[in-house]
Amino acid sequence: MAQLRTTRNATPVETSSRRRTIASYTDYRDAERAVDWLSDQGFAVERGAIIGAGLRSVEQVTGRMTAGRAALVGAAEGTLIGALIALLFGLFFSGPDFGELLLYSLAVGASFGAIAGALAQVVTGNGRNFASTMTVATDRYEVQVDEDVAAEATQILDRMPARVTQG
Repeated sequence: MAQLRTTRNATPVETSSRRRTIASYTDYRDAERAVDWLSDQGFAVERGAIIGAGLRSVEQVTGRMTAGRAALVGAAEGTLIGALIALLFGLFFSGPDFGELLLYSLAVGASFGAIAGALAQVVTGNGRNFASTMTVATDRYEVQVDEDVAAEATQILDRMPARVTQG
């Protein structure tokens, strides 16, 4: 039984309700290369997908978050916001005073950002005293195609030349 799905541009596309994995890779670029090969050989790649399997969330701790560090991060963010505001004003007002406006905006942005960052860290107390970055990792990437064209796609991939490494 076929189902309809909508792409980003809201055009209905009919897809098979069943897909088959025709290849599995540990590196996304290898999966991408396989789909590129299928496309180069004239295969209807819109009937396929690259699926990340074995997804997990990885939070890498980058260091201790103190009020001082929070103030530095806040100052950096405030400086960027100040620069953006000055540049927006610079679109409407020009002249020799723009340099002063830029410096003033950077200083005020950094000051308010530092205060806001330190205050936010102090208010949260000991709830979270570390900084981190969050990423999503995957074990493998599967190239899947609609079941009714899987044999054709497999035959095409079997003809794909081996990867040439440069060193």
